[in-house]
Amino acid sequence: MPALLNETEAWARRIVPDQVHRYMSGDQDFINDDKIHEILRTAVVPSRQRVDEILAKSLAVETLSPEEVAALLRVQDPETWARMRATGAEVKRRVYDNRIVTFAPLYLSNHCVNDCSYCGLRRSNTAMARRTLSLDEVKKETAVLAGEIGHKRLIAVYGEHPAFDVHYMVDTLRAIYETKTTTPGGGRGEIRRVNVNAAPQTVEDLKVLAEAGLGTFQVFQETYHHDTYAQVHPAGTMKGDYRWRLYAMHRALETEIIDDVGLGVLFGLYDWRFEVLGLLTHNIELETRFGIGAHTISFPRLEPAAHTPFLDHLPYRVSDDDFEKLVTVLRLAIPHAGMIITARESADVRRRILPLGCTQTDASTKIGVGAYSDHASTQDGDRQQFVLGDTRTLDEVVRELAEKGCITSFCTAGYRCGRTGRCIMELLRSGTEGKFCKLNAVLTFREWLDDFASPETRVVGHKVLAAELAEVKTKNPHAYPRLMESYNRIVAGERDLYF
Repeated sequence: MPALLNETEAWARRIVPDQVHRYMSGDQDFINDDKIHEILRTAVVPSRQRVDEILAKSLAVETLSPEEVAALLRVQDPETWARMRATGAEVKRRVYDNRIVTFAPLYLSNHCVNDCSYCGLRRSNTAMARRTLSLDEVKKETAVLAGEIGHKRLIAVYGEHPAFDVHYMVDTLRAIYETKTTTPGGGRGEIRRVNVNAAPQTVEDLKVLAEAGLGTFQVFQETYHHDTYAQVHPAGTMKGDYRWRLYAMHRALETEIIDDVGLGVLFGLYDWRFEVLGLLTHNIELETRFGIGAHTISFPRLEPAAHTPFLDHLPYRVSDDDFEKLVTVLRLAIPHAGMIITARESADVRRRILPLGCTQTDASTKIGVGAYSDHASTQDGDRQQFVLGDTRTLDEVVRELAEKGCITSFCTAGYRCGRTGRCIMELLRSGTEGKFCKLNAVLTFREWLDDFASPETRVVGHKVLAAELAEVKTKNPHAYPRLMESYNRIVAGERDLYF
């Protein structure tokens, strides 16, 4: 254990204080616990007129203020909550249409120098079977995800350990992008977008990652409450430094190369209402300082993890009803952002939460290191971070979405065409991005149906495509001929066509 502690302490010296302090005002970071508590405490139940004013602001795709969100959190009337849910769903339709983007997480390692109380990967969990993927193993995992399942997007999950520094991250990103396979339908299996969930990085390392093809960069604060953060993240570790993590996205945006960032909270560590305002405050800080808000918002809840007794007694556990409320309010509060619901949740919960305004979800998910290529159980607790709630295949999820009238989009065109950062923010707020995405969703969905879908999914998928093509012909007649030209090329076997 002393050797491990020395390794951990040495790794923690990678923190660069100046890359935190230059964003701060004196000794105060931008999360003021007392102010958030005061806003929550003084908020009153809003009148119908006040609720209407706030909802109108969301429908105009304008970020709400903490005071407006606190007012919504005070709503008690079930009928008003129903209106809020309906408005959130309408905001999603205006900004993102009826599209749902799918992805898969790829865990590169379960080694970790941190000792977070709630995490199955914490260093003191000696029952964990540790493993870090080699580049050949990364390619095998990618080949299954891209060639057998049909994913086009991954979220590469790295954690924090000297074994996977920036050089390892760059090498694995390149290995993922370089992997090309043949699909069951005779097409080309490949990953076209790799987002990254990783520990906070220095500005210098972030620039290196960006050049290697980093997509959206995710760092979740876990909890914005300072005291709770200190309680669950031991001092002396990298993650024990609240502000190094808090300003991770400032450093990413400072690079001027990375302009898509993803925020998130691990709900259940502290009062979910406080965390909602913390997330909103973080987004407002980024919008104010850089002109770019969160590209995505994630809201994972604490789930059971093997040999992690901390999770047995949670004073702030979030019920399904409260989970629905926090997702509803976040959709209204940050209307431009994509919202991600993951396989942490059960299939029933995801069916309940997706219609509230979510835009992305994962499927065929395995979080054990190496579990895709060795076809290991998704619930192997001694090799994964937590227990999954939904283990359905991508084909099953796509079919269910199609049955509900949603089109699964495998599009990554916007990122490759430069529709990111400030550009994507403006396009989302104006509703313009949805027009591009509608066309690309149609092309990529047809590609996926031909290459991967089961006969049952293909039947319902083609019904969705017929409706989508009819809508484009009616609402966007100028684009329709070009869309059909590309669509017919997809049918003939071409791949990766986009607007």
